[in-house]
Amino acid sequence: MNLIITFFIKLRKLFFSNVLNSIISLIIILILFSIFFNIFGWLIFNANWKVVTSNLPLYAFGSFPANQQWRPATWIISLLTLSMLTLLGPEWKWLRKNLLLAWISTVPFGLYLLYGGLGLLPITSRHWGGLTLTILLTLCSSLLSLPFGIVLALCRQSSFPLVKKLSAIYIDSMRAIPLISVLFFGQLLIPLFLPVGIEIDRVWRAVFAFTLFVSAYIAEDIRGGLQSIPSTQIEAANSLGLNKYQIIKFILIPQALRIALPALTNQSIGLFQNTSLMAILGLVELLGIGRSILANPEFIGQYIEVYIWLACLYWFVCTIMAVLARHLEKRMLINQAIV
Repeated sequence: MNLIITFFIKLRKLFFSNVLNSIISLIIILILFSIFFNIFGWLIFNANWKVVTSNLPLYAFGSFPANQQWRPATWIISLLTLSMLTLLGPEWKWLRKNLLLAWISTVPFGLYLLYGGLGLLPITSRHWGGLTLTILLTLCSSLLSLPFGIVLALCRQSSFPLVKKLSAIYIDSMRAIPLISVLFFGQLLIPLFLPVGIEIDRVWRAVFAFTLFVSAYIAEDIRGGLQSIPSTQIEAANSLGLNKYQIIKFILIPQALRIALPALTNQSIGLFQNTSLMAILGLVELLGIGRSILANPEFIGQYIEVYIWLACLYWFVCTIMAVLARHLEKRMLINQAIV
């Protein structure tokens, strides 16, 4: 009760300390209330949400065969379950130790469910779409970009001039090119350089393009983490007899990842959002599904409902990613304090 009274006293001092502040505060409150009331009324009474409710399987799975949609549904549910286990801090010691392996295994598990084979009906990638494809592009690109970015960062810190220069040229070049140009290269130009009879799936061309682009930014984030590590730690490791590989593995990389974690989280969230660019290039991910639904004569003109729904989906997934990253950062700080 005392906390509530204190809160209202501080609120009064902040917004209603004098007549002018009180008038301005009341005007702003009335404007915000009017805007909120109108938006809320439109969402409840005027919006036609049939464009969403009647197309939920499309948003989630794209054109995946209806009798096989349990496969991407199983994968998405497994990701949500793993997220909950990660956030709740599982009591089982064996699960805590294998959480990283569990997250990495979600990618091959998802590919098995989507592609099929070994007892499952094979499904080509042209049937993939919606939220399933968006998450798959994000996970695969992140899984490949992180080790590639770490290698680039170490190469840019290398004592070999040629290795250092080549990595710097690659990183600076990628950061100077718009992402859409890299995606166009991946989708349209890569097939021209392949031998006759060899074709790379459109999904993997997109993953390849995202990996090339994002790894350059990850490399700079990791390099910033490496530069913040005191040189005295490396000197102490040398005095203990550790070789260069052991120093990188046990001292440099763990600390650089912990320091760069907020920036890496931004990269992951940005990657998830940037997958919407694939709608321009023919992959029907989440935004592409929305555009295809709006092309249906039954739903023409219902742009606001569709884009509000898509914004909520993007917000939901990005929030989960941010919360997971904060939880991981907190766990790293606790482990560091214990050590």
